[in-house]
Amino acid sequence: MSSVESITVHRYGNPDALPVVLVHGLTDAGTAWPDLVQHWGDRWDVHAPDLRGHGLSPRFTDDELAAASAVLLADIVALVDALPEPVALVGHSLGGVLALRAALARPGKVRALVLEDPAKPTGAGADPGFVAGNEQLLDSVAADPAAEVARMLAETPWSRTEVEAWATCKPLVDREYVRRGLHLGGPEWEELFNTLTVPTLLLVPPDAPMAPRADALHNPLVRTVVVPDSGHCVRRDQPARYQEEVDAFLARTLASVP
Repeated sequence: MSSVESITVHRYGNPDALPVVLVHGLTDAGTAWPDLVQHWGDRWDVHAPDLRGHGLSPRFTDDELAAASAVLLADIVALVDALPEPVALVGHSLGGVLALRAALARPGKVRALVLEDPAKPTGAGADPGFVAGNEQLLDSVAADPAAEVARMLAETPWSRTEVEAWATCKPLVDREYVRRGLHLGGPEWEELFNTLTVPTLLLVPPDAPMAPRADALHNPLVRTVVVPDSGHCVRRDQPARYQEEVDAFLARTLASVP
C-alpha cells in the first residue's frame, strides 16, 4: 500500500509486469477487487486506489465537494502520471466514468481501457432517491455487517470473498460525498466514447440504462460486449465471462508491448 499525492493506493501482483490501474465504484474501495486480483496473480502490476472519500483516502473538504468530480479525476490523472509507463485502465461504475475521462485527458499514458457499466453523467446532481438508497445501505451494513453479508450471499451470485470485501468498504465512505458530491459532470456521453483514441472494451449487462446508445457510437476503437445474466456489477455476477473478455482484450492490446 502506498500513496500518490494524498490518496491511498493498494498494490498487488508483479511489480515488474505492465501496470494496470483499477478504479472502483461508489461506496467501494481499492480492496474491492479480490477475485480479479487473485485470478491475475503475478500477470500484472496492479494499482488499486481508494478514491477520495472512500477506503483509507482523505475525506472531501467543503470546497472539494463543490467540484468533487473534477477532484476525483485529478486524483486518477495524478496516479497515471506518476507511473513510469502507460497503463491499462480498468473502471467500474463511478470508476468507469473517471477512467474514461482520464483516458481522454492522458491518451499517451493509457494503453488500454476497460469499462464495466460506467456511470452515465446527466449534467445534474444525483437523484434524491438514489442518495437515500445509498445512505440506507451504508446504515444497514454499519448496523449489522454479518446480516448484510448473509443477505448478499443469498440474493446474488457473488463469491464470499467479493461480498465480504464489498461490505468491509461501506463503513469507510465519506457520507458528505454521498449527500453532496455525486455530480458526474456534463451530460455528454456518446461523444466521450467517440472521442477516445485508445483501445476500449465496454462490458454491460443486457438491461443497461447507462450504456451509450449503440446507434450513436462510431468509434472503431470501442468494442461493446453485452454479458448475459449480469447486472450493474458484471465482474461479480459473471466473473468467468468478465475475466475471459478482459484477459483476451488485454492480451491482444498489450501483445506488442516489450
